[in-house]
Amino acid sequence: MKFISYQNKAGRIKLGYLLDENTLVDVHEASGGDLPDNILSFLENSDENMKLLSGMETGDKGIYFLNDVLLQAPIPRPVSIRDFYAFEEHVKTARRNRGLDVVPEWYEMPVFYFTNHLAVKGDGDAIQRPADCKWLDYELEIACVIGKEGRNIRKENADEYIFGYCIMNDWSARDLQREEMKVGLGPAKGKDFATSIGPYIVTKDELETYREGDRYDLKMTAKVNGRELSSGNFKSIYYTFAEMIERASADVTLYPGEVIGSGTVGSGCILELGTDVHRWLEPGDNVELEITGLGRLRNEIKEGGF
Repeated sequence: MKFISYQNKAGRIKLGYLLDENTLVDVHEASGGDLPDNILSFLENSDENMKLLSGMETGDKGIYFLNDVLLQAPIPRPVSIRDFYAFEEHVKTARRNRGLDVVPEWYEMPVFYFTNHLAVKGDGDAIQRPADCKWLDYELEIACVIGKEGRNIRKENADEYIFGYCIMNDWSARDLQREEMKVGLGPAKGKDFATSIGPYIVTKDELETYREGDRYDLKMTAKVNGRELSSGNFKSIYYTFAEMIERASADVTLYPGEVIGSGTVGSGCILELGTDVHRWLEPGDNVELEITGLGRLRNEIKEGGF
């Protein structure tokens, strides 16, 4: 299933799933009120809620055309967002461009940072370039959504804690990031202004056809103004989501509704490609990320200050 969050004509944010490319089913209405009307409540008991939803027959309740609603990020306010640094090619290239080698510790454990879970954007939302930023960048990533509470989760069991996957764009103000990280802390203002996820959450069963061992064969591309700049594949990831979840849950409880990002796929940002390939993003630019099985995530850059 592909889960979405949408705003209805009354201004309420509701939970739905796609019936086809033009139609959605409102989960709460279609269930006669038995299922939650928002994604976080649904995820809190995701196993039982999915069983109930899967056993329902699609009737005429809660059916809406996508053109009649306003789509939101599939999780408008995640419980948290951890973003990892899990693709070796991205790490090598990004550090080489700064005259640095990959530190040995990177190969010892997957590492992450927390970003601003209250600055989430969805498909079609405008991204405001920070007022002091001149080096705005996109980052082509996959995210998984936690659907079950767990602590000290072993990687062998991690898959049962994953509800589904979506595209993620970890927007980066590279000039702000470069300056603040000289202090040895961050990233913070280089990242906290926006993170895009969407256009929907794809339940993990839908990706089984793409499975190759403990990875998925998913093509990942990024376009700016219709021109393809980035092309990679999720199967090239060094650390799997199972390993990320094991690391994230060490001595910490993970809760339903937390989002875990993969980090940028190799070639998946302008920082790696270089400004001789493409300039930094500017107002008016349209950025489109596409991943096999996960759809397209599109955003337009706007000038700061609105």
